[in-house]
Amino acid sequence: MSTNRTQVDVESLVDVKNGIQAKRIFWDQQIYDLEIEQIFGKCWQFLTHDSLIPNPGDFTTGYMAEDEVIVMRQDDGSVKAFLNVCTHRGARLVAAEVGNARAFSCTYHGWSFGMDGALKVVPMEEELYRGSLDKSKFGLREIRVESYRGLYYGNFDAEAPSLNDYLGDVKFYLDIWMDINGGIELVGPPSRSLLNCNWKTPAENFVGDAYHVGWTHLASLMALGGELAAIGGNEAPPNEGLGMQVTSRFGHGFGVLWDTAPAVHAINSKAGTLYREWFASRKPKMVEKLGAKVGRIYGSHLNGTIFPNNSYLLGTNTFKLWVPRGPHQIEVFSWAIVEKEMPAELKNAVVSGMNSTFGIAGMLEADDSDNMETMTKNNRGRMTREGKLNSQLGLGFDKLDPDFPGVIGQSAIGETSYRGFYRAYKEIMGADNWKAILKLDPDAWKHELIGQ
Repeated sequence: MSTNRTQVDVESLVDVKNGIQAKRIFWDQQIYDLEIEQIFGKCWQFLTHDSLIPNPGDFTTGYMAEDEVIVMRQDDGSVKAFLNVCTHRGARLVAAEVGNARAFSCTYHGWSFGMDGALKVVPMEEELYRGSLDKSKFGLREIRVESYRGLYYGNFDAEAPSLNDYLGDVKFYLDIWMDINGGIELVGPPSRSLLNCNWKTPAENFVGDAYHVGWTHLASLMALGGELAAIGGNEAPPNEGLGMQVTSRFGHGFGVLWDTAPAVHAINSKAGTLYREWFASRKPKMVEKLGAKVGRIYGSHLNGTIFPNNSYLLGTNTFKLWVPRGPHQIEVFSWAIVEKEMPAELKNAVVSGMNSTFGIAGMLEADDSDNMETMTKNNRGRMTREGKLNSQLGLGFDKLDPDFPGVIGQSAIGETSYRGFYRAYKEIMGADNWKAILKLDPDAWKHELIGQ
């Protein structure tokens, strides 16, 4: 057992049955250190998308938690990822965020590495090393990479389940928007900003919080107009018929607000008109393919988080990565999501709409950021961080549904996905390894959440 695990009482952090979490999870350094080891050391983390590295030699740099990485398209079309660290003295190898290259040379001593990560050239190798350097042992450290629908994720743990198995039930919902109209594209490079909050505060918000939309975003919704303005002030009926929530075995969550995909695009604006016409023209195909009940998801506003720190919204069309920078700060990476077959004019409108709502200076981003920062900073107070967090909304009313995989919350406004997120968080934080998790009854998590 690691030193970090002996210092943290994981059992005390999350009460799954009663929908309670300890406030310390947003503050304590020891908990954060264990998260880096257990969560970010074992779980799949977003790297890039096909549309961002389409050609051989294309690369992006980014992060898997606090580790810097290079992600690169190979000549055979595959994608490899490596730690962005020269194996000589540990300097950063690549400073550029994006580019195309056949090799990388360290600016410190000139060690050069090929696209496949192999060490190719060492300046004055024969003269200085005199045949003693085995270059085959000093290639870049490679990271396990797998893809789903053009999205690439990395994992440091060789024993982790495949990405396909890790996504599990949530693939059903991802397919509805990732595999439509020729698939999706991410529009980059991403905007980047720093936010003084714990990484879990935005991850839990996106995983399933429709409760805050009509309250936190009231002024913004009134200014923007669109379908979501109807729930401004939390005065709309909050339960049956508004939407639903979903949670899955490894903490991924998904939420729906029915028939509100154009969301915050003003009804009489050109962008709003184009967007509504797009959904109206494409939705019948989805209903024919999936049936009326499931097909209704297309054309609805969607929110979700792929555990631990990759979130998205459809309608407002933002794709986020919450990169931890210690327990009290994150770096936010934001891309716009577009459907490949959208005309250029509509793609531009969608990107513009995303930037005005969830870009660095977006009005909805600013609304959320205030809350997320206080959720973290308040815990500097000893008495405050001894308290508890409540995620009991809808507790006792979750169910299984033959038409929708996962555990289902029967209202869009609920905390089903919160409870599923933290159930998985507790399990992974406390597990010796993936083998210990995967040997458990694969349906036990459902019964734990619905109380049966």
